Formats: sequence, C-alpha cells, structure tokens
Amino acid sequence: MKEQPEIPVSKVKRASRILRTGAKVSGNYVKHYSKKILNPDLDKSELHQDNAADIYKSLSELKGSALKVAQMISMEKNLLPRAYSDQFSLSQYNVPPLSYPLVVRSFQRHFKKGPTEIFDEFSPQAVHAASIGQVHKATWQGKKLAVKVQYPGVADSVSSDLKMVKPLAIRLLGLKNEDLSRYFKEVEERLLEETNYTLELDHCEEISASCQGLSGLCFPSCYRELSSARILTMDWLEGQHLKDFLATNPSAEIRNRIGQTLWDFYNYQVHKLQVVHADPHPGNFLIQEDGTVGVLDFGCVKVIPKEFYDHYFHLLNKDVTDSEEKTIAVFLALDLLMETDSPEQQRIVLDVFSKMARVLSRPFHHDSFDFSKKDYFDEIFRLSEEFNNLKKLRQINIARGSQHGIYINRTYFGLYSLLHELKAEIEIKKTREMIFEDFN
Repeated sequence: MKEQPEIPVSKVKRASRILRTGAKVSGNYVKHYSKKILNPDLDKSELHQDNAADIYKSLSELKGSALKVAQMISMEKNLLPRAYSDQFSLSQYNVPPLSYPLVVRSFQRHFKKGPTEIFDEFSPQAVHAASIGQVHKATWQGKKLAVKVQYPGVADSVSSDLKMVKPLAIRLLGLKNEDLSRYFKEVEERLLEETNYTLELDHCEEISASCQGLSGLCFPSCYRELSSARILTMDWLEGQHLKDFLATNPSAEIRNRIGQTLWDFYNYQVHKLQVVHADPHPGNFLIQEDGTVGVLDFGCVKVIPKEFYDHYFHLLNKDVTDSEEKTIAVFLALDLLMETDSPEQQRIVLDVFSKMARVLSRPFHHDSFDFSKKDYFDEIFRLSEEFNNLKKLRQINIARGSQHGIYINRTYFGLYSLLHELKAEIEIKKTREMIFEDFN
C-alpha cells in the first residue's frame, strides 16, 4: 500500500479536512435526490457506498481518534448500513502507513536516536497500520520484535477530533447531539488512555500475568527500555488473523477450542479481575499453528467499577429479568430508567431494554451455547433496529444507561461476533457457576 508522506497535525488542517468531507457527503445527498426525481424507486445503496468511501478516505488520512471511532462503529454492524461497516472495518487492518522519515523523526524525539541505532534490524516499511499507530518488525539481541509507533499528533488531537467528527456521526446515525454526548465522553477517556503506550505496557503485563492460569493463550513480553509514551516494543507473535485462519477451513473441534479460549479469557477478566481488554475485534488476535490464541493491543482496557458490576450482571439472573419489580430496581440503578419518567415512558423503556437484556443474557442460561446460530444474531439485530427506530423512545431521550456500559456492551458484542465468525459451540456451565458464586 502506498505510504502517506505526512499527516495533518494542526487543528486547522484537521478541521478543514473534516469540513471538506462533510461537503462531499452533502454533495452525495444532492446527487442522490437529483437521481431520485427521475427514478422514485431508487434506493440508497449507491449513496451509502459513496459516503462510506469518501468518509473512510478522509479519516484514514487523518488517522487518530476520528478513524478509531469509525473502527468502533464498524463493530456495531446494526448501527449503520452495511456499506459503512464494511468500509470502516478496513481500519482494523488496512490503513495507509506513514512514510519512514516520519517514523525516524518519532524515534529521534523520544530516544534521541534513529531506529537503526537502537535495533539490530528495523523494517522501514510498516507491516501493519491501524487507526492510532503502525507496527514495524525489528530484531534485537536475537529476538524478533514488533515495534508500534504512534502517528504524530494523535494524542494531542483526541478531544478536538471527537468534537469535529461528532456532527458527521450524528448525521450518519440519525441521533441527537445529547444522545452522543455521554458516549463521546467515555470514548474520549478511553482514547486518551489508548494513546499512552506506557500505560498500555502496564496493562499488557498486568493482564497477561493475571491470566497465566488460563489455557490456550499467548501474550507478548514488552520491553520498557525500548518503549516510551509513543513507541511500544514487544515480542513478535506469529500466527494468522481470524479471517485468514478461517479461510484454511479448520475443523469444528479446533474452532470450538479457539472460541472457548476467547470466551474463558473475556469472562475471567470481567468476572474475576473486573478489568477487561475492551477491544475484541479480529485484528487483535493471532491464531498460532497449535491453536493457541495470541492476544495483541492492550491499549483499550476498561476498569469495571464494583457498583456498576453488581447491578449490571444481576441481569444475567433469570430471577431478576423474570421479575418486573427487580428489573425496574436494576434499571434505575443503571440509569436506564429515570425517576422523572412518566408511567408511559417507564413502560416504553422497560419493554425495550428488558427484551434486549433477556436476549443478550441467553447464552448464560445454558450449559452450552452454539454461537453459529444465525437466528440468534438476527434476533439481536432485529431488536437493535427496533430500538433505533422507536420514535417514542427518541422523544423521551434515547441517551440512557451508565457510561460504564458502553465498553462492556461493546466487549460482549465483539466477543459474540468473534464466536459467531468461528461458528463455535461454547461450554457455559463453569462460567455461570463462577459468576453466581460471586453473587451468592
């Protein structure tokens, strides 16, 4: 892929790029409705494809928080037409890398040396480029290493980028400004942490040490002497990304084993550590030849407050979800219901969120669960669509729920999606016993 010789760093340059993109989107709408005059039956598929391509091109050149938001939206496939989620998902694997001189400049800034003065070998071309940084392959003292270099200006532009991209997100998602404000506040906090590679190194060491007792996992060692706040050096892990692995047509036994590894990894973090690697997209895992799962990228880690945990995960208990009185109490504690709601408003919200809670908690009510079932995911998407299209709910304020739920919901939706791609059947009984043992 062609390298990018520079990246817009100043707020003015980044804002003008977003504004130009907004103008292109507006132009695409004008073009669409002009065609629709001549052809009233014209659907929006071409409009969505044009908008998705223009937005992705702009954000991939800006990189940073704006592109990260696109990546996150791509995981929430029910929020946008498929043209957007397909295009934005490229940010997980396929972003134009920065040119080598800019990489050297970053090393000079943080180490007062170029990469070739530090490492025995250093690949001038990036082997992987994503939203916040790109990875180069290196060797040092006989070890193969992955060196993640953050794009210039990303950390300093988080807040301003989110402010600029919000109007675009509002238009695409059809939401109100207040609907996204709480979402963007939580996203901003996590993104600011994600740009701190020293913190990521700490997370990698802490989570990998805590999960040593789990089978089937592999974590890279990190090297503090070769890392800084904007450059992170760790072991190079061999393996295939999920898409490439599945293309080899692995057996059901292997797919189930890998799925079980991911299930156990995430539920152990959430329910025992109450700290979770909250970025479960396929690009963050490598499947090794023996079926071991290599875990990458510990930038996005969510600490789960105990009070939130105790309320949120009570919704896994059928005794709670089968009781309207108990459900109302939990929903009030999670800010899904408000004391100021009228009886009619409370009924609307209770019906919608109760349905979603029952569906998403369903796997935990079985000894095993087959995530290959298309009907189950169709039901989730159908409920999400019903939720997003419910005019009465929009009128009474759709922006409900604790901000801590944003990344927990995202984590489980990402995990469910990974298991669905694997077509994995998962043993749930031990997980359920572990969870309810803590509540008893």
